Amino acid sequence: MSDPFVPLSVAVLTVSDTRTEATDKSGRLLVERVESAGHHVYEKAICIDDIHEIRARVARWIADDKPDVVITTGGTGLTGRDVTPQAVEVLFDRRIDGFGEMFRMLSYESIGTSTLQSRAIAGVSKATFVFCLPGSSGACADGWDKLIAAQIDARTRPCNLQELLPRLTER
Repeated sequence: MSDPFVPLSVAVLTVSDTRTEATDKSGRLLVERVESAGHHVYEKAICIDDIHEIRARVARWIADDKPDVVITTGGTGLTGRDVTPQAVEVLFDRRIDGFGEMFRMLSYESIGTSTLQSRAIAGVSKATFVFCLPGSSGACADGWDKLIAAQIDARTRPCNLQELLPRLTER
């Protein structure tokens, strides 16, 4: 007997100085994927590439206890305005090192050595999984389709992140 599907609450944050709701292709893609998978979109937002604004938005979601998952898109590159990893990583109780490694491995199949420019990261904060993806819609599709979707699905075997949710705040 397989485990039943359990929908999670997912917040999506687009980090960009230029995107609007009308032009936010990556954020829209993630919302569509989350909903198509049967999960609930808790909230979708856009904020500028500002370390304090990014950190404040993600921290608010983590503190709220309602989103089980936060996914950011954008700000993971190497330019001076790319500050998402610095903004979010300080909020982690634990890093999920394998996420960045796996993301770059899978991304290599699509974009070759250009993947070395990605600082995609993930971690756990309180009882919330946080994934930081690059801003391109291709990277968001790869991150969701090839990594996140399966790991937040209780039916994924031999193990998945969802089954850890009740135990994340153990001491």
